[in-house]
Amino acid sequence: MDYLTGLLTDPAAWAALLTLIAMEVVLGIDNLLFISILTNKLPEHHRRRARFIGIGLALGMRLALLSMIFVIVQLTQPIFTLFGHAFSWRDIILIAGGLFLLWKATKEIHHTVDPDHGEDQVFDTSKAATMGFSAAIAQIIALDLVFSIDSILTAVGMTDHIPIMIVAVIVAVLVMLLAANPLADFIAKHPTVVMLALGFLLMIGMTLIAEGFGVHVEKGYIYAAMAFSALIEGLNIFARSRREKARARAKAKAAPPPAA
Repeated sequence: MDYLTGLLTDPAAWAALLTLIAMEVVLGIDNLLFISILTNKLPEHHRRRARFIGIGLALGMRLALLSMIFVIVQLTQPIFTLFGHAFSWRDIILIAGGLFLLWKATKEIHHTVDPDHGEDQVFDTSKAATMGFSAAIAQIIALDLVFSIDSILTAVGMTDHIPIMIVAVIVAVLVMLLAANPLADFIAKHPTVVMLALGFLLMIGMTLIAEGFGVHVEKGYIYAAMAFSALIEGLNIFARSRREKARARAKAKAAPPPAA
């Protein structure tokens, strides 16, 4: 009890908590982006349940990994050396996760731009499901594990206090839960955002692979590029909306008056 009271009255602990929450939320957005794109390919009546399960699994994995914190820390210990680089289990998991993201995003982009696939399978979420519920959950579990390990190792690197890690993880997952349906609905409503999001997943996948090979990529640059791209796409959406309203007004003016 004295330990928790000391944390509550320690300004440094509060600063660490706020910083860690911000980091965990950013990492959670990556996780949520993948969940949103994947669940939008399910039948509409399954989407919300799949998102809830995916985010619940993300929370469960993070808390389970926190309970095995001493085991997780050992994942950074080298297990073999190749081409002069010592690889750990964390490196292998990040590389595998990055390769999976590259494969998944590339496959979705291929379905989008290849005319041989007929109707658009990614953009038109009103069509029949292109993925089974179990397959979607299995893929979400795989990426949840990768992002959860990255999340916990980030937390370990920022603080030694388990309660701070737990609070930061729970807050980040709550933000994911609140943002899940609005983000997925926004992606479904604005189909061109899907291609942008798939581009983000490609970039995140390459970042995970680079980190796995020991090349540190400053995440601030990655998220700044993502924010800039999202801003440009937001301006495009706004411009399209204005043009559509202008065409609707012009069409209404040009329509003949109703017969008396």
